[in-house]
Amino acid sequence: QVQLAESGGGLVQAGGSLRLSCVASGSIFSANVMGWYRQAPGKQREMVAVVTPSGNTRYADSVKGRYTISRDNAKNTVYLQMSGLKPEDTAVYYCNSGHPFTYSPLWSWGQGTQVTISS
Repeated sequence: QVQLAESGGGLVQAGGSLRLSCVASGSIFSANVMGWYRQAPGKQREMVAVVTPSGNTRYADSVKGRYTISRDNAKNTVYLQMSGLKPEDTAVYYCNSGHPFTYSPLWSWGQGTQVTISS
């Protein structure tokens, strides 16, 4: 059974930066597409960024040029470096394994980490 543990969220001012981490246990991490997703209040959860086992990345248009996803297979960890943060980035951020074609989440969700951006 896969367990996901996200961390690194917090309260920052607009224009600031944060680095999120997610450790996955109980899975063959290195063989999976890994992604970050977020859910803002009153909105559906959306894919933010994904990284393939080979390191290829894809981003939602809203975060391109501001977010960078990376992974460390030796540590079963995926990261999300966020910069140029905006109030509309406020959300609970989750990691998950993504379907290789649709990027739909495949595992049960962790607790997420809250990111709040003040204007």
